[in-house]
Amino acid sequence: MKKSDLILLLSVLGGALLIFGICAMLMLGTGSEVVVRVGGEEYARLPLDKDAELLIESEKGSNLLVIKDGRAYISEATCPDLICVRTGYADELKSIVCLPNEVTVSIEDIEE
Repeated sequence: MKKSDLILLLSVLGGALLIFGICAMLMLGTGSEVVVRVGGEEYARLPLDKDAELLIESEKGSNLLVIKDGRAYISEATCPDLICVRTGYADELKSIVCLPNEVTVSIEDIEE
């Protein structure tokens, strides 16, 4: 391998690392929060980076939201089908919806 080939290789790798770093910073943003809505109205906003539990109560029923290790999910619900419990984790692309209790849980970037 010639010296010029090595310089070219290191330049390409350095550029790739720089682009990766910039993309990672943009994707992380300033942080994310969990937004809970009941009946279409905002019920609560919680930071995704702090572990917490929230009992979401409405006239239709209740859901237990758990935020742990930067992930949010419904662990318990009073609805008959429990689809919200089986949905898994919410993320920027996937919300958790409990139709019988009219609850939605979504992840949103914090805007400053």
